[in-house]
Amino acid sequence: MSAAAPAVRLRNLRCAAAPLSNLAVLRGIDLDVASGEQIAVIGASGSGKSTLLNALACAVKPMQGELELFGEDPWALSSRRRQKLRGRLCLAPQVPPLPPRQRVVTSVLAGTLPTLSLWQSLQSLWHPRNAALAYDALLSLDLGEKLWERVDRLSGGERQRVGLARLLVADAPLWLIDEPLSALDPARAEQAITRLTEAARESNRSLVCSLHQVDMARLCFSRIVALRDGQVVYDGAAAELDEAMVRDLYGQELLVDTDRTPVAESTSHATLPLIVCR
Repeated sequence: MSAAAPAVRLRNLRCAAAPLSNLAVLRGIDLDVASGEQIAVIGASGSGKSTLLNALACAVKPMQGELELFGEDPWALSSRRRQKLRGRLCLAPQVPPLPPRQRVVTSVLAGTLPTLSLWQSLQSLWHPRNAALAYDALLSLDLGEKLWERVDRLSGGERQRVGLARLLVADAPLWLIDEPLSALDPARAEQAITRLTEAARESNRSLVCSLHQVDMARLCFSRIVALRDGQVVYDGAAAELDEAMVRDLYGQELLVDTDRTPVAESTSHATLPLIVCR
């Protein structure tokens, strides 16, 4: 594998949303993500953002085209080698799959499982190792006091931040994040996306993040990829994505979202500092 290989390389990728589907959602995607690069993926509902992330996570096999992660085609590998390759990426879905009765500390430290042996993984279920690591990740998302709480006692926004904390502890060079702000109020959202992008930069990780909030994408990412009907219609600098392009991209959905009341967490965020992405 070449040291210069990009983290992600896609050529004419066609992919369905589910393994048994024959309906292509992604239709001819070309995309490169360099090692250490952070990009935001935007687009209207149904444009293919989640399918793109699932394809990158090797959850769905492409119908056509080329997909390479770190210079390797995961679907040309044996199941064992493909699973090992998956250990080099971490997917944070919009709704994190957190067992309701599990402690938050255990849910967060699940992000470290690819680096542990089977015995260490089993031990961590009953006696979480490195709770300090989980606490630091939670604290950076203003959730440190929930370390030993049960997942089913958290709000939707808190569960979403626990999923992001799991990502922060994952020793993976590629982070894939799907709509991480859907259950967060504006202050929490800015705090979360700032922490994620800063952490990715500090550790030179590649980050592909789908966002419905165009302003947040412009603020926190230098590169934006826009999807419409499963195709890339914009790939370039965030500063060059103008309002006309955004209106054309979202159409009627943009008008509906203008009147939508954002989902906010019940906890107060009055003490949160104003955070500006750089």
